[in-house]
Amino acid sequence: MDEIDTDAIRLRLAELRLEHRDLDEAIARMAEGPFVDQLQMGRLKKRKLQIKDLIARLESRLIPDLNA
Repeated sequence: MDEIDTDAIRLRLAELRLEHRDLDEAIARMAEGPFVDQLQMGRLKKRKLQIKDLIARLESRLIPDLNA
């Protein structure tokens, strides 16, 4: 993997981490309210989990291959 790919992955990781944090805050605020839209809450949690999985996959791409 060259330096350009690594930089692009790191930039995408930063964006995803920010989105993940924003979703976490949105979910927490929604849960504090008197009326919780369970459908919307489920969608936010699902998106947050998808982002977490994508972050893990991108982070693993940054780990050098020991067999190379």
